[in-house]
Amino acid sequence: MQDPLSRRQFILVSALSAAASAFWSACARFQPAPAFTPEERRLVEALADQVIPPDDVPGGKDAGVAEFIDRQLRGPYRRHRQAYRSGLVKIDETSRRTAGAPFAELAFDRQTALLQALEADRVPEGIWAPGEAREFFRLVADHCLQGYYGSPRHGGNRNFASWKMLGLDTPQVLGRVVVKG
Repeated sequence: MQDPLSRRQFILVSALSAAASAFWSACARFQPAPAFTPEERRLVEALADQVIPPDDVPGGKDAGVAEFIDRQLRGPYRRHRQAYRSGLVKIDETSRRTAGAPFAELAFDRQTALLQALEADRVPEGIWAPGEAREFFRLVADHCLQGYYGSPRHGGNRNFASWKMLGLDTPQVLGRVVVKG
């Protein structure tokens, strides 16, 4: 039988346990705020499905591309945050002016037509500077592709959607060991 804890040992263990609990609780609460508002996220998801449309495999939205972009805008892509803020507002403004509704509410084919106009820089006057619409479309398309084909650890390629589509091996996690399957 073990010796019972002394009062001093009990207080020390209790204090360390409480400190560790408080530390981990604080760490869990320290999550950077999302880069996108719910409306912006809905728009980015619609854009992701335009860049990578769903078919027999998940498209950009279901593969978590918006999550990837959101995470990256809080980290390595921080420099693009203002471009997204401004560009997303301008896409919706363009959509309202040319189609009468926000981009995310348009039918898929109308979204496609609007993005083709952006890519060709055929936009209504007074919303975009010359070349700006094309530049923003390319930025979003590049980020969508990175999120779709990159590693899931960065927030995109949910459930290895693109890797499975390409026939690549996907890691399977068993306990703490990663096994190629």
